[in-house]
Amino acid sequence: MFDFSISISQFLFFHDPKSYITEILKLPKYRFRYDYSNRAKRLNEYMLPEKDLKLIVEKLGRQPNVLEQGIFLNLWSEHCSYRSSWPLLKNFKTTGENVIIGPGDDAAVMKFDDEYILSVAMESHNRPSYIDPYSGAATGVGGIVRDIISMGTKPVAALPLFYLGPLSSEKNRWLFDNVITGTADYAETIQVAGVRGETYFDERYSGNPLVNVVCVGLGKKENIMTSISKTAGNRFVLFGSQTGRDGLGGAAFSSAGLSKDSAPPKKTIPAGNAELEKRVIDATIEIIEKGLVESCRDLGAAGLAGATVELAEKGGFGFTVIADDVPLFFDDLTIYEIMLSETQERMLAEVKPENVEAVIEIMRKHNVLAADVGYLTEEPIYRITHKGKVEAELPISFIVSGVPKNEMPSKAPDARSEAHVLKKPDLPSDMKACVLNMLSSGNLASRKIVWEKYAKTTRPNVYGESGGDAGIIKVTDKKGIAMTCGCEPAVGLLDPYTGGVITVIENAMNLAVKGALGHCLVDNLNFGSPSKPEQYWYLKQSILGLSDAAKKLNIPVVGGNVSLSNESIEFGTTILPTPAIGVLGIVSFENPIPSSFFKEAGETILLIGTTKAELGGSEYYRVSNMENAGVVPTVPENYDKIVEAISKACASGNVTTAHDISRGGIAKALASMLAEVGADVDLTALGIDRADELLFSESPARAILTVKSADAVAEIMKGIPCAVIGKTIAGGSLKIKVAKEELTFTKAEIDDVSASVEKEMKIGYKYE
Repeated sequence: MFDFSISISQFLFFHDPKSYITEILKLPKYRFRYDYSNRAKRLNEYMLPEKDLKLIVEKLGRQPNVLEQGIFLNLWSEHCSYRSSWPLLKNFKTTGENVIIGPGDDAAVMKFDDEYILSVAMESHNRPSYIDPYSGAATGVGGIVRDIISMGTKPVAALPLFYLGPLSSEKNRWLFDNVITGTADYAETIQVAGVRGETYFDERYSGNPLVNVVCVGLGKKENIMTSISKTAGNRFVLFGSQTGRDGLGGAAFSSAGLSKDSAPPKKTIPAGNAELEKRVIDATIEIIEKGLVESCRDLGAAGLAGATVELAEKGGFGFTVIADDVPLFFDDLTIYEIMLSETQERMLAEVKPENVEAVIEIMRKHNVLAADVGYLTEEPIYRITHKGKVEAELPISFIVSGVPKNEMPSKAPDARSEAHVLKKPDLPSDMKACVLNMLSSGNLASRKIVWEKYAKTTRPNVYGESGGDAGIIKVTDKKGIAMTCGCEPAVGLLDPYTGGVITVIENAMNLAVKGALGHCLVDNLNFGSPSKPEQYWYLKQSILGLSDAAKKLNIPVVGGNVSLSNESIEFGTTILPTPAIGVLGIVSFENPIPSSFFKEAGETILLIGTTKAELGGSEYYRVSNMENAGVVPTVPENYDKIVEAISKACASGNVTTAHDISRGGIAKALASMLAEVGADVDLTALGIDRADELLFSESPARAILTVKSADAVAEIMKGIPCAVIGKTIAGGSLKIKVAKEELTFTKAEIDDVSASVEKEMKIGYKYE
């Protein structure tokens, strides 16, 4: 007997809501306990969608048992199989001269130099973070870190991205505090630096917050590991945590909409153990460096079943799992739980028979539990044995490749009327007050509260300052890794293709102002239900935008994750289109890397790029309650040349300060650059009459640079819009001449309004 209050009922809700309601009304309120085998057998007809079950029965020539249905349900979920997104993902260019391993493994591997390699992966932990934000977010870090170590690399940096509802809600404050703390605490314990991230607030994330994480690893090329199994007869050592009941059905849960009733109890969310994870990291790297491992994979979605099936199938083998040998938290775990539990901190390594004892001995040294749980077979059959009985026997290639993958019907939403497109807000009567109000917006305010949480994760190889455009990890005395992440949800709502393009440009610009170009890109595609034509259209157009921009900027898309059906039945909302990405670049330390903050008074301030009065999807229009109005920014045709020129200038040693202009426009960029040094700028020559349009335009591919001499940079910028707009000044104040007035801000004024997120969080919460 065990608590099974989520697994069967959620299957019903996801695939047959009417049957879910019928069945749930028969049960005691809140939670119920029942015999697994009888209950599961009674409900197994609802576990799989009817079309999938029919296809499986035709292939097998028989009815699959409950365990087999659970394997298909999880491995054929969108989360594991990309069944509706794969036809779209093929648009990405995934190869390049520096790509060693692209999509399809636990993480991508890129060349850094002749000695070092980089690994990078991006994943989501959205739904668990809504139910138990601390544990859900922490285990999101843990899972992506294991993807990195399975490639033979040590994790060196994490980039968390949070998309949440407004902090005016007590529950959202609770979520925000706990997802930050959960990720930061886990990263601190495993000694991985949190170097960059994104936080974005909108009411449509209230019932379905997003927690995405990019992780970057570093290693030597001779230690590259893959998840492609090698030789029949090789054994598989499972090591890390004992297997429990946590996260059962997690892959299926991550592929459906979220409601109060379908959400699992908080106690079923996988709990992280960062101290164990640190030992697992060290042990994994040791057995790989000693040449004892043939292939490796972490246990994530679909648990032991997912890892064993995919490892064997990639090598063209079968697999026999000896479930009796799996170390368990509870003696009464059923075979269903053993195989599909998503207990954290577990890894699986292919080991030659003669090396099994050596691997287990190393695990003992690191105080990590390990056991031999199965072996590869020439026969391509996936077989699970338990207590002398064969519990599952399936063609392994059918489990992985038999899932139908089809592009879904798509339909653009009704076009906005011309009146909506052309609508503009009234010109503010007090422009200074307007700027200060904008800087207090949750999406523009200081992220000090986040930096302070991650300050404790800082490692000796972290280079530069907190809050800059890109995080930097020093690898050698000559070179390092620059990394950035984020997306443009508001633009994507109006025009998902342009939103995708601008997302790539914005991240490339964050690297360019540090003197780097995009080396590779990973994505996390967070969208609504693919079964709804309008939502699928958003997904499709966003992918096309990301793909076209990445190709133009010559950035290979080497991996990622798809998180669909992000819809809240509780709130009746669908998230904004959120194609979050992470981009890596390589920086040189030959010349000083520009700061993101003004450093020296008396320098010339340059504006690179063209500013247009197109504010559709801007933060200004969102704050003005006009998010459905305005013209979406025009993307300059030569944005690749702009990115290249800015990168070259910032790597030349001629630029002291550089900052990309993005959300919040020039006003936000200048305010963000203030330190003990300020700026005196004149924007009247830019040709835009309205002060609000000039200050808050979010035209892409623009940056602010400060230089001692403009001539050297002007030479690099030939053919690129480049205008002198002012000088840096002592004292930290900001003066902006715009239209017919001059606005003056003290640093104290800007710091005060920029602390709005901190002020809201000080209100606290009682929500649990």
